[in-house]
Amino acid sequence: MGITQPQHSADGADTSAPSAGAFDYQQAFSRNIGWVTPDEQQVLRNKRVAIAGGGGVGGVHLLTLARLGISKFHIADFDKFDIANFNRQVGANMSTLGQPKVDVLARMARDINPEIEIKVFPSGIDTANLPAFLEGVDLYVDGLDFFAFAIRQQTFALCAKLGIPATTVAPLGMGAALINFMPGQMTFEEYFQWGNLPDLDKAIRFVVGLAPAGLHRPYLVVPSAVNFHERRGPSTFMACQLCAGIAGTEALKILLGRGDVLAAPRGLQFDAYRNTLARTWRPGGNRNPLHRLAIMIGKRHMAKAAP
Repeated sequence: MGITQPQHSADGADTSAPSAGAFDYQQAFSRNIGWVTPDEQQVLRNKRVAIAGGGGVGGVHLLTLARLGISKFHIADFDKFDIANFNRQVGANMSTLGQPKVDVLARMARDINPEIEIKVFPSGIDTANLPAFLEGVDLYVDGLDFFAFAIRQQTFALCAKLGIPATTVAPLGMGAALINFMPGQMTFEEYFQWGNLPDLDKAIRFVVGLAPAGLHRPYLVVPSAVNFHERRGPSTFMACQLCAGIAGTEALKILLGRGDVLAAPRGLQFDAYRNTLARTWRPGGNRNPLHRLAIMIGKRHMAKAAP
């Protein structure tokens, strides 16, 4: 880590930084330079990213991308912070209990960059406002609750129709699983094969499709904590932070048009607990024979766990 000595004028005043309270974009994000060029930093400054969901991953996605220097966002969430969010949600604190998640997160992002433009959707996203949510967007980053099947399906479908790159990074155990859906390539629906299936089937297909390697499964020490019927599961903040690092990196590559972007049916899962990285390639997505077998096994497990 380098240490910059302060510069002083003839009267001894420090001239190396803006005065307290002043904001300067170039200086605020100057330490990004090296991994991006000054011109690329300006490109990022003018990109617009939509993030649906302000919970475990959505909130930390926003702050990560804000610190990358992206300055235009659409964010959506209908929920308020509760004490049950404390283990994983970056905006959840005693001081924010009961406050709308989008308001808290917008405030946190503006505290990083006062010039940031944030369009807030305080009722979440639905069929009616989804076109406005994705209007003018350069990238969609999925932060919806795992069980938000209907609106997730609609959102990725509209991204495909509008040619908007979309990425989802799922927090699983103490790791993260990535899948990108790029314009003109395999779509979310083609990969996950949800159609009009019941939500329980969609849940099983979602897990199988997100993490074909299943790196997280061996160290689940309380299996009953996962219950699709009751729409609940365990989580860790480590996983959310890993997701944000991966999503931020994918955003950089997609928005700057450089670097290797894995797109469905390719993906990856990194698990910090097991010190393991798995790259996956599943032609046909959930039509793949390996996925079909995993889905069948998942259905059997769910049938046993049914109330």
